[in-house]
Amino acid sequence: MRDDASEPTLQQLGEFAVIDRLVRGRRQPAAVTVGPGDDAAVVQARDGRIAVSTDMLVQDRHFRLDWSTPHDVGRKAIAQNAADIEAMGARPTAFVVAFGAPGDTPTADVDALVDGMWDEAQRIGAGIAGGDLVACPQWVVSVTVLGDLDGRAPVLRSGAKAGSVIAVAGALGRSAAGLSLLGKGVEGFDALRRRHLVPQPPYGQGVAAAAGGAQAMIDISDGLVADLRHVAGSSGVAMDLSTAALAADHDALTAAGAAVGVDPWSWVLGGGEDHALVACFAGPAPAGWRIIGRVLDGKADVLIDGQEWTGYAGWQSYDG
Repeated sequence: MRDDASEPTLQQLGEFAVIDRLVRGRRQPAAVTVGPGDDAAVVQARDGRIAVSTDMLVQDRHFRLDWSTPHDVGRKAIAQNAADIEAMGARPTAFVVAFGAPGDTPTADVDALVDGMWDEAQRIGAGIAGGDLVACPQWVVSVTVLGDLDGRAPVLRSGAKAGSVIAVAGALGRSAAGLSLLGKGVEGFDALRRRHLVPQPPYGQGVAAAAGGAQAMIDISDGLVADLRHVAGSSGVAMDLSTAALAADHDALTAAGAAVGVDPWSWVLGGGEDHALVACFAGPAPAGWRIIGRVLDGKADVLIDGQEWTGYAGWQSYDG
């Protein structure tokens, strides 16, 4: 955060002046027909259905301002919400953002936060259609995302069938490794540290999966095993992951694991916030996807090389 006494604070400038400052000069995509300035935004959905998801980031729980710049926080807030829409096989079109912060927050920091949001939104052709600004003891960023299915059926968690392959788009374990490195103050490994601060969802691969016949799909936000357990439970199937197929992820994290004394498998199998996508396909996986396991008949669970996984499986909001 900036420490510049010449910058006005939110309290000094006032709610409506801050909002005017944040929305001025922004260009909305065609899907947003009415943007900020009225009581509600208007967003088009060409096939009449809208995929909706919401998520919240709380300072010192989901991000730290001594690690992240406000721009980083803005990008992360948009990316993690966009990944949920991707996981439905939809295309993110617009975001609505509510932001809470102390009155002494410099407006320049909020400018940077919103710039980060727009930076990430424009990577997928979406816009920020509206929101709210409130006083709060700490930073809280709440984002609602809207998506267009473009005539396709949504890809649910409940459609996986025995005999199908499990495939992933995106990297695994990088964000968890970055968090561990940051938490232990280990220098170097800049790319991993960066992946925790700003995730890199595989934009466009949700639509590609839906077009390629995905039976079930989920965003890996809590951890590969934890999130696939949701799919296994919803579909009533077992899932068996192959460590051989996941070896590239493990090997990419070996040096970082040695630096902090962590088994990289705990990051690959249980690390969240990479926002990769994992899906099940009856036939070949589309380009950009790699097969990491198979769907089996049996008790709803996730196995590793045919065995029950007893290690760390993933994040829960009320852990620790």
